[in-house]
Amino acid sequence: MLDVDLKDLPPDLRWREWMGRIEAVLFASAAPVPRADLARVVGAEASVDLLIADIQADLLGRPYELAKVAEGWMMRTRPRFAEAIRVAADIGPQHLDLATFDVTVLAAIAYHQPLTRAGLKDILGKEISRDLLARLRALDLITTGPRSPQAGAPYTYVTTQAFLAVFGMESLRDLPDREELQDAGLTD
Repeated sequence: MLDVDLKDLPPDLRWREWMGRIEAVLFASAAPVPRADLARVVGAEASVDLLIADIQADLLGRPYELAKVAEGWMMRTRPRFAEAIRVAADIGPQHLDLATFDVTVLAAIAYHQPLTRAGLKDILGKEISRDLLARLRALDLITTGPRSPQAGAPYTYVTTQAFLAVFGMESLRDLPDREELQDAGLTD
């Protein structure tokens, strides 16, 4: 069993140990880690939010950071170091290669979820292929949601935690305001 209270340590060392545990969990995870999961590795008197703030302060000026993404926390390289990583690792571009229409479909789903293919057609004015939806599912950007209460109970689509992580959002509340998008002419 993991000793989370660490009562045998003085308070300053206990705090440092808790910071180390949270940092280690985040470092080892490829996906955002929810706050509740982080709370399981520290004592009841520890504030995960304050521990995160202290880790973030320690990481200032470092090439990586802790970011709140998809209703959890994750460690990620700061964007300004992306090119250095690509060159050193010879990995080439690491983007999703999404077409403008793919992003439009994702935006429609994000703003109107859960959404059926027919609902997408109503919003976007054209039929959405099953292949496109399958590709977006394969990229883990969308998944099937609850069945629609319409006749035939068609599948609905919703965005995923990976969608939030890819677009750097904590939650769907971080989506741009629709009126601002309209004012900017980005909704046509």
